[in-house]
Amino acid sequence: QVQLVESGGGLVQPGGSLRLSCAASRSIFSINAMGWYRQAPGKRRELVAIIIRSGNANYADSVKGRFTISRDGAKNTVDLHMNSLKPEDTAVYYCKARTYELGSGFVEYWGQGTQVTVSS
Repeated sequence: QVQLVESGGGLVQPGGSLRLSCAASRSIFSINAMGWYRQAPGKRRELVAIIIRSGNANYADSVKGRFTISRDGAKNTVDLHMNSLKPEDTAVYYCKARTYELGSGFVEYWGQGTQVTVSS
């Protein structure tokens, strides 16, 4: 199992920056993939950025060039660095871990979410 705890959300003005952090309860290198998703009111949850065990990362087109996903193996954290924030980035951001478990196959774990509001 994996427990995930997000932090770092808040209110920021358009054009500003925020850093979200996701702390995992075990080594992130034992996890196949970790990602950040977001869900705005009335919309489906969508992928923002994902980083796999090899270190390769992918981003949603809407955040390419503005957001960066990174990881720290010593702290077992995966961070989302968000720059040039826009009002449309407003959402609850969730961390997800996808890992392979014997007897269960691939299993997904979610954090509790953290609110990001971009507004003047």
